[in-house]
Amino acid sequence: MIKRILIFPFLLLIRFYQIAISPYTPASCRYSPTCSQYAIEALKVHGLFRGGWLALKRIFSCHPWGGSGYDPVPEKEADNKK
Repeated sequence: MIKRILIFPFLLLIRFYQIAISPYTPASCRYSPTCSQYAIEALKVHGLFRGGWLALKRIFSCHPWGGSGYDPVPEKEADNKK
């Protein structure tokens, strides 16, 4: 529940970008899924800090000399508590 509350404002910002800004700019993301969709998924799976870090790394690598292609959000590591 706390995780949802923490990531909600960031999800709103990303959705605002997807609806209000992205349609008016040229498609330039080199990855699949797009960087904004990756950020949403990373925040939902990993939470604010780890998901935010993954999203920032992805956004900063999305340039002509960076990577490209299919790059899914890594799965959440299982707790090793037994």
